[in-house]
Amino acid sequence: MGKDGGVKVVIAGASGLIGSALVRSLGADGHEVLRLVRRDARRPDEASWDPSSRRLDVELLAGADAVVNLAGAGIGDRRWTDEYKKLVLDSRLDSTTTIATTLAELPSDDRPPVLLNASAVGFYGDTKEEAVDESAPQGDGYLADVVRQWEEATRPAGEAGVRIVTARSGVVLSGEGGALGKVLPLFKLGLGGRLGSGRQWMSWIAMPDEIAALRFLMSNEDMSGPVNVTAPEPVRNRDYTKAIAHAVRRPALAVVPPVALRAALGGFADEGVLVSQRVLPSRLEDEGFSFTYADVDAALTALL
Repeated sequence: MGKDGGVKVVIAGASGLIGSALVRSLGADGHEVLRLVRRDARRPDEASWDPSSRRLDVELLAGADAVVNLAGAGIGDRRWTDEYKKLVLDSRLDSTTTIATTLAELPSDDRPPVLLNASAVGFYGDTKEEAVDESAPQGDGYLADVVRQWEEATRPAGEAGVRIVTARSGVVLSGEGGALGKVLPLFKLGLGGRLGSGRQWMSWIAMPDEIAALRFLMSNEDMSGPVNVTAPEPVRNRDYTKAIAHAVRRPALAVVPPVALRAALGGFADEGVLVSQRVLPSRLEDEGFSFTYADVDAALTALL
């Protein structure tokens, strides 16, 4: 247990957009957080690890109430070269394998009961017009294969009796960065616009709901396996575009053609931007999780 009756949570990837929000949320409620960092630790709430060398001191996880792994190179941070695609995969496999095997090494009395591992709706590939939930099979493409391997890397911990939850997040909307942060300056200048046809579905979630869902999954002992962490109302790209424009009170008349997206982003254009993903959070809803922001207009107005 953490200090003063709170829980102790060990978090990898705590410096990212979602990780830093989760750390703030847990800290505000009096829970103890230990952040795994890939440099020398500088603060009492940090500890050093080296996932690329599969190095993690087993004592750092001993006695924790939960381990959360959000580590991995940003999928849309750079143009997809073969080298960057390898980094996207390796960074996820290294961090997940390191944590899962370390959990398995711990004696059962010291072993944290749950590993909440990041995952992504990329698992489903291009769903076109079809709405899918966790019962749907793996889709096609590079990202779907990355997600399959990423989730499978948790297996050593699961075999040791740890409850594994893989949080298949959609596009997380935050006024502080991420996918929304990248396009916001253009929209504020009135230069925003739909991507390609704009008909493709996007599965999204507002940051406050993302954090609430992660905490729900951490504490709900009935939840294990893959869980879609997405708002219940996916949105077409053209409507998402209109909603951002409305929130910043600017027109959004531009159209970014697919050929320009492919030139700028490489393979990420087809698998991350032009892809249609209509993913529903069936398991969260079945367990009674309630979303603060179910529709994208309300979410963007609140966030911006």
